[in-house]
This record gives sequence, C-alpha cells and structure tokens, in this order.
Amino acid sequence: MFSYYLKLALLSCKRTWGMTLLMVLAIALGIGAAMTTVTVNYLMSANPIPQKSDQLFYVQLDNWEPNNPFFDNGDPPDQLTYRDATYLWQAKKAPRQVIMSGMSAVVEPKDKDALPFMVTGRASSADFFPMFDVPFLYGSGWDGAADAKKELVVVINAELNERLFGGRDSTGETLRLAGKDFRISGVMARWDPKPKFYDITTGPFEDVEEVFVPFSLITEQFFDRSGNTNCWKPTESGFQAFLDSECIWTQLWVELPSSADREAYQSFINAYTAEQHKFGRFARQDNNKLSDVMTWLEQRQVVSDDASMMMAMALMFLAVCLLNTVGLLLAKFLGKASEIGVRQALGASRNDLFLQHLVESGVIGLAGGVLGLLLAWLGLEAVKAMYGDWIRDLAVLDLNMVLLAIALAISSSILAGLYPTWRACQVQPSQQLKAQ
Repeated sequence: MFSYYLKLALLSCKRTWGMTLLMVLAIALGIGAAMTTVTVNYLMSANPIPQKSDQLFYVQLDNWEPNNPFFDNGDPPDQLTYRDATYLWQAKKAPRQVIMSGMSAVVEPKDKDALPFMVTGRASSADFFPMFDVPFLYGSGWDGAADAKKELVVVINAELNERLFGGRDSTGETLRLAGKDFRISGVMARWDPKPKFYDITTGPFEDVEEVFVPFSLITEQFFDRSGNTNCWKPTESGFQAFLDSECIWTQLWVELPSSADREAYQSFINAYTAEQHKFGRFARQDNNKLSDVMTWLEQRQVVSDDASMMMAMALMFLAVCLLNTVGLLLAKFLGKASEIGVRQALGASRNDLFLQHLVESGVIGLAGGVLGLLLAWLGLEAVKAMYGDWIRDLAVLDLNMVLLAIALAISSSILAGLYPTWRACQVQPSQQLKAQ
C-alpha cells in the first residue's frame, strides 16, 4: 500500500506543483537556517575524547587575591602557579598526570636554502600522549626519564614532518629548534580534538600545536612561553622569582579512573592548600576543583551564549516556516474535497485517506529536507567566510547532521500535515457526490 500512496502523493504534487514548490521552499528555508546553527553548536559542544572524558580531570586551586576572586562567580583561577603545578605533578598522586604550558620556537631547516620559521608548541610532561590517547604515525612520546633529565627530545605533528622530511619516518632524526638540536622521538598522526579541551585558555578551537617538548625544559629558557599569564601581586626581577611567584600560567590534568581515586586526589589537594594556608597563601583554601572534561568545557562556556541564542532563533524560524506549511497543506488538501469524497464512496476508509495524505506530507518534507541541506551547506560556507579558519572544522555537515536534517524535515512536515489531513478526512462523501 505504501508504494500506492507514494504514487498518489507524487501525482498530487505534480498536479499542484506551484503550491508544492512553496511548501518545499518554506521547509527548506527553515531546515537550512536551523541546521546551520545546530551543526555549529553540535560540534562546538562535542565530546572531544569520549572514550575517557569522565576519567580526565582539570585541577584548579584558588591562590588568587583574598579580596578579589579571579572569576565573578567565585570559581578558582583557570590556571596554576608554576610551584603549585610542579609540586602536584611531582607528588604523583594520580595514575597519570600532565603538567603543561604553551610555547613557541624557531625551526631551522636542514636545507640551507630554506628560511627559518616559527612553530607553535607545547611544553608538557611524558604522560600527555598516553593520557590523551594521541595517535602516532611513527615512534612515540618520550618517557618520564626524559622529563627528569631534561633531555632534548621532541614530538612533531604530521604536517611539520611532511614539510621538513617529506612525510617519511623521521624518528631518531635531529630537529634544530630554538638554536638546539632535538632528537625526534615520534611523529603524531592527525589529531585535532575540537574543542581543544586540554588548554582552552587561549581559545578552545585553536589548532593542535606543531611541536611538543618536555615541560622541564621551560626552566632552561630555551623557548618563548605562550598563552595567558595572570598575576595579582608584583614579582621580583629574574626568572626564578617569576617561577616562585603567584602568577598563574600552567595547566595540570590528572587521570582518575575511579570515584575512589577522585576522592583521594581531592583530599590530597585540599590538604596541600590547607598546609599552604599556614604560610599565608590560599585565603580561600577550600576553593579547589576537579572538573572532568565536559564539566570543564561547560564551566568555561565553550559554547557561547550568542551561538545558543542564534540556534534558538533559527529553530523559531523553522517553527514559523512550519506554520506556513500547515496553512498551505490545509488549502491543498481541502481543495481535493471532491476527490476525497469519490474515494470514500468507492470504499476507501478514513484511515486509508489519513495515511495517504501523511505520505504526501512526508514526500514534501523529504524534498524540503534535501533542498534544506543545500541551503545549510551554503550557510556553513558563509559562516566560514565570516569567522575565519578557527571555525572551518566546526562548520561541516557530517553524516549525523545530514540524517538529522532529513529526519527533522520529514517529521516536521508530517507533524504539520496532521491537522490538514484530519480536516480533509472529515469530508462527507454524500455532500461531494451531490455537488458533482
């Protein structure tokens, strides 16, 4: 029967092609606007490491000015001081822990004709790679001994490996970085989590860094630090004084597989701040947080209020388009009153007529959904042009969004067709036959 209803729907749409086109366009405009904003919000709020996001925790301690909290809502600062982060990291109270900061350096290619160039980087400890499930094309990260010995080792990404070594296995080769010769221990495969959850202080949708080096080399001042640095009290001159200051610029992540591990680590950082409080630090000694990946992203409002508001407005626009579709479907179906009356007289039940017209609504919705996908793609291209490279990976219609768009279009059109279909099925065949 479905194929028969589908044939009747196509004949009806062809017969009233003008009205059908208006309904398809109305649905397409609504779907296009809605899917443009829904896609961006969906990818902005995606889980960047779903296999273990509930086991990775960002550490926050409140070392900030006693009478002036870092955040208006009272949350602790979004980074740690060097001395606090290094103490917690060296204590090894979690199965894995990563201390890190942004950095940048100049690469000197082996090709004498090639000019030196700047690369973005991250100074991190060895657990960064296994903890965040970083994939490798060649080699691997360094080990804890390299951190302790301040070895000149480096992990590079696939793009930099392609640029410098033609994409071949470069592990064991030398990379001239910041005026020093570093041994390449591994080449990362393409890895670009969005949002970039492990450091959102400089932007949650920035690209993953090109080089990674041991965090312990920070004290050697080989590199230019990058990222945000905030201080609430003046520091003495000299780099060591800066390291010992209350300035925040480092990040610390810990892997805590069980609730017992989390409770133990929370007790550990609480005891640490209580001890430091005795020396005049941590005025808000109990304001310590462990936030898993998704909680951390939500806490820092990675999905902006503007983006959420735009999505809400787009969905309201879709609702307006559907209301217009309801009116057009009502006019179309009631215009077929005589046809409906004849079919009833020939034995068609109201259920048959109801299903027939719902199929017709679904066909219109499917056509509107396909056209809406095209409009959504154009809308996402416009978003890329307006906001630049940072959003290029977010403004993409993946398979989930395509299926959602089609399902939304069909279900919306069927929903919009319920009332017009019900009204059409109330036609009395005797009146229509008498009129004929």
